[in-house]
Amino acid sequence: MKRILRSILLLLLPALLLAACGSKTELKDGYYTAQAAQFSHGWKEYVTIMVKGGKIVSVEYNAENPSGFIKSWDNAYMQNMLHSNGTYPNEYTRYYAGQLLDGQNADGIDALSGASSSHVSFRMLAAAVLEQARLGDSDIVVVDTSH
Repeated sequence: MKRILRSILLLLLPALLLAACGSKTELKDGYYTAQAAQFSHGWKEYVTIMVKGGKIVSVEYNAENPSGFIKSWDNAYMQNMLHSNGTYPNEYTRYYAGQLLDGQNADGIDALSGASSSHVSFRMLAAAVLEQARLGDSDIVVVDTSH
């Protein structure tokens, strides 16, 4: 009986090891950026991550206008959005970036009320930037985030 169990284990062990190795999606160290292909309401969103030791250690999510001004710095935009949507760029960009940092993947990122459109864009950009990190490709990837 022990001989049969040992034989079964010896046959299954390589398959289990291959399955475990195949499912591992190691991120390569470096900086990676995914950027929206188009401007939406005057802003082009982007996600930049830093990977160290195979893990995401830093996430920046924001948007810039054609002159390069950062959306989270626009106080007038913040006030308008806060009063109409109940949130503002400096809040939701940190919220989404924090979820990516904590979860280390784009799955399961919860939407923040008032920023659901940005949630969809963020998930698309996060998935693209993570793929760049898996490939070790530091070129900026451009993503069609229109929805």
